[in-house]
Amino acid sequence: MSSFWDDKTILLTGGTGSFGRRFTETVLRRHQVRALRIFSRDELKQSEMQKEVGPDDRLRYFIGDVRDRDRLLRAVSGCDVIVHAAALKQVPACEYNPLEAVRTNIMGAANIVDAAIDRGVPRVLALSTDKAVNPVNLYGATKLCAEKLFVQGNSYAGAANTRFSCVRYGNVVGSRGSVVPLFRQQARGGEITLTDERMTRFWITLEQGVDFVLSSTERMRGGEVFVPKIPSMKLTDLAEAIAPGCRRSFIGIRPGEKLHEALLTEDESRHALDAGDRYLIEPEHPWWQHDKVAEGKPLPDGFRYTSDNNSDWLSVDQLRRMVES
Repeated sequence: MSSFWDDKTILLTGGTGSFGRRFTETVLRRHQVRALRIFSRDELKQSEMQKEVGPDDRLRYFIGDVRDRDRLLRAVSGCDVIVHAAALKQVPACEYNPLEAVRTNIMGAANIVDAAIDRGVPRVLALSTDKAVNPVNLYGATKLCAEKLFVQGNSYAGAANTRFSCVRYGNVVGSRGSVVPLFRQQARGGEITLTDERMTRFWITLEQGVDFVLSSTERMRGGEVFVPKIPSMKLTDLAEAIAPGCRRSFIGIRPGEKLHEALLTEDESRHALDAGDRYLIEPEHPWWQHDKVAEGKPLPDGFRYTSDNNSDWLSVDQLRRMVES
């Protein structure tokens, strides 16, 4: 087990969300960190999390919003690592409240970059999403912009010690707002709604997401976007795993939704590497060439990584086991 995290002070934004809680549990169990600062804006969720996690003198709970630059400056002071997971994530909510999505997902990202540079935080890793690739909704567009801010944050840092990178992955099993709770609820009524029988998605568990963030933080040099190699699933197979025998009603693709998701485009693959268990998208900027370290092999011309052309697929039984666990 890596000793990188030992004696580190970490700030985790969005710390009371599904990812944040699992990240906290994993880090406290595996590593001897000096302190883990949970940064979020909801005092009730922080109170519930304190009861759930239990007493631990390494934990600190900070009430704050990534929109508030001054509060971030105080929160990141003395940190070694920032893991930025805070975001407005619900596609319909972002469409209906576009300025709020921009203020949190874009301006909040800019505030993280500024605060990290001003306080000399060595490593900053931001969580992104497959919806940032060729976005068709505002949520995806704001996350694409946030990715660009973090990658280019390295040029703002200049000769300073601060470095920024991103991870980009797909739908998380069991996270708040996922389709799993919806299917379970609908199954009790005997009928579930599906958008399109052809729809596919990337699928990753919370534990896998946390492991990927931890390992990417250890490997980052600044400017990379890390993409995990994860399986795809068919939405119809997920429905069968959760609600076998239920009637299915197809309602059509909703506004801002894709038939298939992408994690790596053909254009990005020209400056990406196959690094074994992940793809590594390198920045296309002169400052990166001075610090370039080959971690894999180049991808073939025309390569793209989408949920419908994946070589790794989950079966109904595998999906059922993942959901039940």
